[in-house]
Amino acid sequence: MTRREAREQAFVLLFEYSFQQTPIDEVIANAVEGRDIEVDPFARALAAKATEQVVLLDAQIEKYSKKWKKNRISRVALAILRLSVCELMFEDGIPASVSINEAVELAKKFGGEEDSAFVNGVLGAVYRGMGGEEAGVQAVPEQEPSALEPAGEEDAAQ
Repeated sequence: MTRREAREQAFVLLFEYSFQQTPIDEVIANAVEGRDIEVDPFARALAAKATEQVVLLDAQIEKYSKKWKKNRISRVALAILRLSVCELMFEDGIPASVSINEAVELAKKFGGEEDSAFVNGVLGAVYRGMGGEEAGVQAVPEQEPSALEPAGEEDAAQ
């Protein structure tokens, strides 16, 4: 499974979580049983981290989503934002431009007409608020891979 497919899988799990509000392990178990899928380790770890830090992630999303409260953001956009903000905040080994681009692509595929622009704008603001350069242009400086990133895998935007 490519990293892009794993992100999509993590997005679906976070989207399902937004309806169920049950522990992510239960959401994953239901997905495995109901859809007969194998959950990628990166997707599992990213979804788990996002649900573990959901209050912090939602605070960041609301802070940078100018005049949009969380309850006004579509569930699709919210799940994508949670996923990508989690990557931006906790995944030092993944360039910010990759996280943001992948989120925009998810929004184009699963979101409404304006979701991709909204997601891009919020993520750019979050990244700049974290001290990053222009989102999508400058990558986060390379550091040691985190626990969520499997060793030896490149993070190609495939």
